[in-house]
Amino acid sequence: MHGARSEHARVKRMLPPVVRGLLWALIGFLVMNTLVSEVFDRMPYHPFITRASVTLGWVAAVGGWILGVGAWEGAVKPYLGYPEEWVVPQDWRKYFMYSTDHKVIGLQYIFSSLGGFLIAGFAAMLMRLELMKGQMWIFNNPGAYLSTVGVHGTVMMFSVGTVALVGGFGNYFIPLMIGANSTSFPRMSGVSQWLVPAGIATVVISPVLGQWTTGWRGYEPLAGQDPAGILFYYLGVFALTTSSLLVAINLTATILFKRAPGLTWNRIPMYAWGILAVSLLNLIWLPEIQMTFVMALLNAVIPLPYFAQIGSPLTYMEMFWLFGHPEVYIIVVPAFALWQEILPVMGQKSLFARQWGIIGLVFVMILSGLVWAHHMFTNMRNSQMLPFSFFTEMISIPTGFAYLVSLGTMWRANLKLNTPTLYTLMSMFNFLIGGVTGVLLADPVVNLQVHDSFFVVAHFHYTVIGAMVFSWFAAFFYWFPKLSGRMYNEFWGKVGAIWVFIAFNMTFGQFFFLGLHGMNRWVPVYPSYLEPMNFEVSLFAFLLGLGFVFNFLHIAWMWNKGPVAKDNPWQAKTLEWQTASPPGEQNFDPIPKVISGFYDYRDQRLPIRNSPQKEPTS
Repeated sequence: MHGARSEHARVKRMLPPVVRGLLWALIGFLVMNTLVSEVFDRMPYHPFITRASVTLGWVAAVGGWILGVGAWEGAVKPYLGYPEEWVVPQDWRKYFMYSTDHKVIGLQYIFSSLGGFLIAGFAAMLMRLELMKGQMWIFNNPGAYLSTVGVHGTVMMFSVGTVALVGGFGNYFIPLMIGANSTSFPRMSGVSQWLVPAGIATVVISPVLGQWTTGWRGYEPLAGQDPAGILFYYLGVFALTTSSLLVAINLTATILFKRAPGLTWNRIPMYAWGILAVSLLNLIWLPEIQMTFVMALLNAVIPLPYFAQIGSPLTYMEMFWLFGHPEVYIIVVPAFALWQEILPVMGQKSLFARQWGIIGLVFVMILSGLVWAHHMFTNMRNSQMLPFSFFTEMISIPTGFAYLVSLGTMWRANLKLNTPTLYTLMSMFNFLIGGVTGVLLADPVVNLQVHDSFFVVAHFHYTVIGAMVFSWFAAFFYWFPKLSGRMYNEFWGKVGAIWVFIAFNMTFGQFFFLGLHGMNRWVPVYPSYLEPMNFEVSLFAFLLGLGFVFNFLHIAWMWNKGPVAKDNPWQAKTLEWQTASPPGEQNFDPIPKVISGFYDYRDQRLPIRNSPQKEPTS
């Protein structure tokens, strides 16, 4: 007992982990930057911060940050054979330090993604403010506007789109849904989360090193003309994709090896199938884009002529979109799975054609790597366009399976039109618009006419924001009782849903018309005849931003003040609802045994029974 008290006292005397992480990051950056610029690569009249020194200094800073928040005591020292000394307090402080509890890690990912969403959203508001007039009036030069566009797109895509439903809800709920008490690699998972705030901060401060004009794609050789800010784009995205890669490894192993007894492949929940499909996509494509960014980084630091005229100028674009279109499905496949998770519960009706829903998720994953070149039709010969146009059209077939399964489930169901259901239906509507316009863009004739216009921006936002973010909110409200132990306010939840749905469609629906009238993307100055519509779009965009803030404030308020919820308020059958809300330190004791599927609501019996067996190990 005395040793335990001493250990707790030693931890309490330590700096708060986040403060210590920031301090160690600063020390790491200063030491490494000084060594590179003043010792190893010293040249007369060179500045203290050079491209080489800031790159290696960033590596040291991120290492210091991760070790400082607790990975040194919680992961590194135990790996080296020392006794584990890291004590995680069971209060609010546990969310601001290294942890191996998948539920804490899931909430940390959710909070990090929420922070990225607010930052990217603020950048979007600045962009729309600028576009209210046809000439520059907020930013003092086009480079500042383009840097804001880049920060908005990069943070939204790599810290929200690819992280929120996988790193956030995936880490929290996958072990619960498969009857496990932990993930396969909890220490690695604890480390991966802290790469997200590091990556977001890197991208956000990148303009301090110089404006970059490439947007969220970092195109070479255009990026070769930009100052050092582009380095932090590559490094920030590398940190964020590394986090997603570690999540993919962890959740894939967890689903494969940690399932409860009786949870066979034909009984795995739909959300777990969606996370498995996305994790496999991440394992395939994230190393490819990371290799691309490493090449671009070397091209900028050394420099090497990979993408210059004596190299291959189009190679970066090809390598980026080889990952870039599978990324769209990395973002939306969990949304498809959530539709099929929520609708049977809210309708208390068996999931229609479950096998076809799984086949749809799998074939979307397979075909996603065959459609990427439709982003480059303006750079291709007609004979090259046709195969990619064909596969882009074909991927709508397995995507349609997700719709048919969801529509079949709703048919003649006594569907509760509560907040999670509303967001699910809104997500389906938005993705339908994105999907139909995606079929149009698969046609080279249409694509060549609207390429690089706001029509493409509208399609992209209906696909990503309209489907993924609305499903994110559906998941927030569906699992709100499980996450917080409390219930949200149904009236204000519906008000928030209707608010953002109307504002979203009035904003991005008009983008299609702007594009057809000749509004190009990436430009802060445009013809005067487009100004009235841009002014109107900006007003709806501000209304949309306020709607998102309203929803987050509602969630935050009810998290603390909402009425206490039942353990299973929706009468759902999946395993996460068969334990306490919120779950304790141990999810299940004992581990349950699954005896039937989770989506047959004709049988009112639970599909599990308690089992004395120990938890499977990976």
